[in-house]
Amino acid sequence: MQRRHFLRQAGALAALAGSGRLLAQTPPPSPHAAAAPLGQLPFAAAKPLAPIKARADRVVAVTVCTRPFRAQGPRIEAERIGRRTVVHQYGHGGSGWSLSWGSAQQAVRLALASGDTEIAVIGCGAIGITTARVAQEAGLKVRIYARETLPASRSFLATGVWSPDSRICTTEHASPAFKALWTQMATASFQQYQRMLGLAGAPVEWRDSYVLSEVPLDQPAGGGGEDDEPDYPSLESDLLHGLRPHGLKLDPGEHPFPVPYAARYPGLLFNISAYARMLMEDFLDAGGSFQAREFESPRQFAELREKTLINCTGYGARALLGDDSVIPVRGQTARLIPQPEVDYGLYWRGHNLNVVPRRDGILVQAQMPGDFNNADTTIDRASTDAAVAQLARLFPAA
Repeated sequence: MQRRHFLRQAGALAALAGSGRLLAQTPPPSPHAAAAPLGQLPFAAAKPLAPIKARADRVVAVTVCTRPFRAQGPRIEAERIGRRTVVHQYGHGGSGWSLSWGSAQQAVRLALASGDTEIAVIGCGAIGITTARVAQEAGLKVRIYARETLPASRSFLATGVWSPDSRICTTEHASPAFKALWTQMATASFQQYQRMLGLAGAPVEWRDSYVLSEVPLDQPAGGGGEDDEPDYPSLESDLLHGLRPHGLKLDPGEHPFPVPYAARYPGLLFNISAYARMLMEDFLDAGGSFQAREFESPRQFAELREKTLINCTGYGARALLGDDSVIPVRGQTARLIPQPEVDYGLYWRGHNLNVVPRRDGILVQAQMPGDFNNADTTIDRASTDAAVAQLARLFPAA
């Protein structure tokens, strides 16, 4: 979840100004609640929201990760390194989990062109394990080489929301060809996630989120936090028309939060603990194998038995390949003790505060100035306590 992604959501939501209360320029809701389509009922028809117990003594974990951003977008291409065919598949910014299935299809297609039936996947984060699964489904025998598997990889520290255009590229590089490729990847991934709904452990589920603001949603909220970042394109709202249900602007009195402006929209959430376990189990059950190994140079690829490799090293590709186009974006997240009754997320504009209601805990993330191009993974507990205290302002009676 990133601030600019949510600002685009709120802006599209709130571009409402002349399009009624339902977003995406849909007709206004029926005055008769009983006749309104599912998902478009007035707020009064929804159950009350359980308050979040936002206190520092309920923080059970604080983690920091680095997202692998590339201004050009993900690198998905094949090259020959010595006698090996290496398919590069890295640099997905904050969209790794969201785009993983569609992105993997593109990489596996390149790997299949080699004609080899056994391949290696380098890396076992969101992109690596998903690419391995897609390769298996294509009939290939797969071995993963990585320093660690999920849950020890950086991907496990992601917030876990459907955000397919989160730092995926800069506006400058959002060419028609890239947009077409991105649309294919996002659509294929979204369709795959729909097939995972209702599985044991709820690896994927729909949850409502609320955008909150002290100023109208179609106006800048301020708050800083990413002034040093490039401009990102708004791909989801522009290219994925009708893929997700519509959001709804809320009037005062239609929500319990102490802010004058709010909107509610449904979104996909990944319960990464359950999802990662499912992916690893499926990979091993399908005959996959894992070998713990760390690579310091692509010359070491020659030591592997497989002739075709898919390089899914994420931010690690910067050091491994000397690829300075991969830029680190720091992200610190706190996890509060789970509250099963809290089944909604939040984004508070102007405060850069994101809240994700996962099954393993309530994630609280505040984006800070200087996170872009910052590889520092040192935990700053003071910023976590400040974010939790900010969240508590929304629930004064909790």
